[in-house]
Amino acid sequence: MRSCQWLIALAALARASPAPAHAPRWDDMQLKHAWADTPDGWELLGAPPPDATIDLRIALAPQHDGALAGALYEVSDPQHEKYGQHLSQADVAALVAPHADTLALVHAWLAAHALPAAAATPSHGGAWLTLARVPVRTADALLGAAYGVFRHTATGATVLRTTAYSLPAALHAHVRAVAPTTFFGAPAAHRATSRVRPGAAFVPAAELPAPDAAVPSSCTSTITPACLRALYNTSTYVPAAPGKNTLGISGYLEEFANHADLTTFLNRFRADAAAANFTVVQVNGGGNDQTDPGTEANLDIQYAEAISFPTPNVYFSTGGSPPFKADGNTPTNTNEPYLDWLDFILAQSSIPQTISTSYGDDEQTVPPDYAQSVCSLFAQLGAQGVSVLFSSGDSGVGDGSCTTNDGTNRKQFIPNFPASCPFVTAVGGTTRVNPEVAASLSSGGFSNYFARPSYQAAAVTAFLTTNGNKNSGLFNTTGRGFPDIAAQAENFQIVVGGRVGGVDGTSCASPTAAAVISLLNDFLIAQGKPPLGFLNPLLYSTGVAGLNDITSGTNPGCGTQGFSAVKGWDPVTGLGTPDFGKLQAIVG
Repeated sequence: MRSCQWLIALAALARASPAPAHAPRWDDMQLKHAWADTPDGWELLGAPPPDATIDLRIALAPQHDGALAGALYEVSDPQHEKYGQHLSQADVAALVAPHADTLALVHAWLAAHALPAAAATPSHGGAWLTLARVPVRTADALLGAAYGVFRHTATGATVLRTTAYSLPAALHAHVRAVAPTTFFGAPAAHRATSRVRPGAAFVPAAELPAPDAAVPSSCTSTITPACLRALYNTSTYVPAAPGKNTLGISGYLEEFANHADLTTFLNRFRADAAAANFTVVQVNGGGNDQTDPGTEANLDIQYAEAISFPTPNVYFSTGGSPPFKADGNTPTNTNEPYLDWLDFILAQSSIPQTISTSYGDDEQTVPPDYAQSVCSLFAQLGAQGVSVLFSSGDSGVGDGSCTTNDGTNRKQFIPNFPASCPFVTAVGGTTRVNPEVAASLSSGGFSNYFARPSYQAAAVTAFLTTNGNKNSGLFNTTGRGFPDIAAQAENFQIVVGGRVGGVDGTSCASPTAAAVISLLNDFLIAQGKPPLGFLNPLLYSTGVAGLNDITSGTNPGCGTQGFSAVKGWDPVTGLGTPDFGKLQAIVG
């Protein structure tokens, strides 16, 4: 009874007239996060204009911590009785919703600063609250902060940030993060996980492999759709559920997929699919400039279409920038607006069953609470039956200075995010054929943010035993290991601006692997079965028999030879590359 009276009192307080800004209840401020100095590469210009406003996002703790992950693993584990029984949006919302006490406390806190409950817009089952156009003076008082205008010295970009913020002691267990606060960002080109290969080999049309041929030796130096369809055993499969199955490609920062280039590409490399097209969905101000084709966007959509045809493809063009903190490898903002895209996609009534993203960043440049929050949203997608694939990155075990940005300046391998999130399937890179070997660019390693998930415990432990003391002290032996699988990643033939060229990178691998997974989803959906959803528990158990183990090659970086591809899982090529026919038999 006393508890009910307490909740009623809190609700009344939330509806009451604003309390004094320094009511005793909210004066007990405790530091949430602070920088000792202005982050490297930034300088304070001064205070913001008196009428400046800021949009704040507040991440709330769920009532049942761990419930979402538990439900995700149940529906994703082939050995569990609930396998394939994916959740609805309402089911997910119930799992991530904050406790009534959390909402009451947060609304009372906001009301104490003249921010009524109606000003806070909930999303993701109420797990996030958005406050639009909050006066900066109010934000300062709310967070014990001192917002200022900071300029990035290299790019000239300016942002509104604070070097420290606090929360009332009563809220620390209820609020996971507030942004933007101490997370600095500067809009700049994203470090996409592909790179144009100068002087790339070009295959004359007369020398292209036949679509149904065995893998020819020419595929060692130049990759085309025919190479991949033969290599990963999809050539003879004809999709049977194109009206029910969709493949999504997410793109960012003014990378535009070009329709005319796709037609040119298909006419040259897969003529029977020349009539294929794709749909563009613009998210958060994302563009669609058909006069400015992007290498990354064209690569993704051209190979996704060529392998999955006639499965419908959707390209999500997303604008905006998320939080960022610089390190030696990424000295300016190369992060992407994953949170904005997730806000959009999780609100849709229909979501593609398979989604590939060919972008990533040094894990340490992504604030930990931001990374954790975004990762949990990828878990929401998996729980709803979506297979989410990310390229692992193109820097081996790390490039740049390979030093930590936590003030200690230790030498350390640099994992990538979102590939390090345990709720996505990270795709590394291979090269050559007969046999495939690890591509030296293939990023892989161990997360410093995320613990090793149970689904990969045995596989990763086996690798660590084989690895012995090699690179000891340079990586987190208890972290989530990545990548999970791999695919070809060098000298892909693409068309940009009507011209054929070559591209390298794990962003070649991710759409390739995603297209194979999309065909598996087509196979299942055509039989009236649910799609695969979150892949990793399957891949690390029964699915491993449907993968080609890669046992040769390394991913050098940080002045070392990096890790080695070995029998079983390794942090270069994961569990191996897909064999559609074998996987089809396993999931069917």
